[in-house]
Amino acid sequence: MYESAAGDITMALAGDAMITRALKPFREKRFLQLRDIFHGANVRIANGEILFHNYEDWPTYLTQTYMRCDPRFIDDLQWMGINMLGCANNHGTDYGEGGVLTNNTNLDRAGLLHAGTGTNYAEALTPAYLDTPKGRVALVSATSSSRPNSRAGEQRVDMKGRPGVNLVRWINEWTVDEEAFNALQRIARELGWGGTIPDWLRRDYGLSGDDVDSVVHLMDRNQLGVGSEDPAARFRLGDAFERHTLLHRGDLQRNLQAVGEARRMADWVVFSMHSHEGGSSEDEPAEHVQEMAHAVIDAGADVFLGHGPHLDRGIEIYRGRPILYSLGQLIVQNDTVLRMPQDGMTRYNLGLSAPPADLFDARLSTRSRPDDGGRTPRDHSAVVTLTFRQNALSGLVIHPIGFGHTLPRSQSGRPILTEGTEANETLTRLQRLSEPLGTVIDIEGETGVVQVSAAASHSESS
Repeated sequence: MYESAAGDITMALAGDAMITRALKPFREKRFLQLRDIFHGANVRIANGEILFHNYEDWPTYLTQTYMRCDPRFIDDLQWMGINMLGCANNHGTDYGEGGVLTNNTNLDRAGLLHAGTGTNYAEALTPAYLDTPKGRVALVSATSSSRPNSRAGEQRVDMKGRPGVNLVRWINEWTVDEEAFNALQRIARELGWGGTIPDWLRRDYGLSGDDVDSVVHLMDRNQLGVGSEDPAARFRLGDAFERHTLLHRGDLQRNLQAVGEARRMADWVVFSMHSHEGGSSEDEPAEHVQEMAHAVIDAGADVFLGHGPHLDRGIEIYRGRPILYSLGQLIVQNDTVLRMPQDGMTRYNLGLSAPPADLFDARLSTRSRPDDGGRTPRDHSAVVTLTFRQNALSGLVIHPIGFGHTLPRSQSGRPILTEGTEANETLTRLQRLSEPLGTVIDIEGETGVVQVSAAASHSESS
């Protein structure tokens, strides 16, 4: 009787939308074809790595670019097809707590559903819900790549919370050999940076009681203070030099609770996570991101949508559900922001009268490129379309996009479907990064098609 009961839906998913200019005036064929891909799906999600405001609020900590877009261009993002937006990312508090609230107010006025930030932590965790003919879709948005003070604060019965982002905290654990470990023990002893692992660190990261003969924590207690939430540098004795990353257990559980709520309130659940951190290389997701991806699907999410490093990472099918460890970006217009605080200008020795274009020129001059001036992984990305039939993933198609990286900044940054060599670079990169995850991608013309049944079989056997 109800169309939504069939368990069929299509999704179009993208990475970071760093929009600062109009989209509606343009009419290139492959640009409009990309728009058609979005509008052909029931739900269309991107990460809004931007704050929509008119400089009403004060800038905060030092950052590369204080992201801002005129609120009127929310309409352009909707014209492109985006109907749900994740807002938890490292630029979510570029303009402080006021900027969080202003951005959310402008998105609400435009009718663009969003998740990941709020007036307090509970609100930042709250799923956004979109009703479609194919069922109700929930979006939970989180980030592991924001400063600790950007995290939304808890609300008490007698105290307001703090506006901010849904931050999932994590720490590094470094494994070192015996010679290095002995040196670290000596440093901790002589400088007074060692001692018993703090109770809050053990509690928050699920650590058991550690033997001082196998673990060293370096903490400058004079700077951190008693009860500080800043994690210590943690080193473990081992046979080789390795890096491992550990999730904050409380943040993990609260996000799993949000996914569980969404699972009971919606037909489809998408978990969006903004994460810069890599594994053994920047091409691989960090351990804590992989743990998060598996955990949210175990808790009921249908899709894990990753983004953050501004480059694509591999695709995994886990328990029949897709994990997109990173879709690099959808729009890259971070070099046409109209105003820049002096904190940002100072990074490049620019004075009070220097215009933002001076900063963008200086920043561009520091970026390395291939000797032939060719593309880097950050110059191209992809939009992924998912098809579910009878509640099972039946199709995953990769649509390569580019951003006109060789064009002047007045023209570049807008996405367009790529072809030929450029499309092939995107697809072969995703092939290479997905293969270790058990995912086979066939290149069919200018798209990539995941062998869903083979990937699902690999997931089950693993």
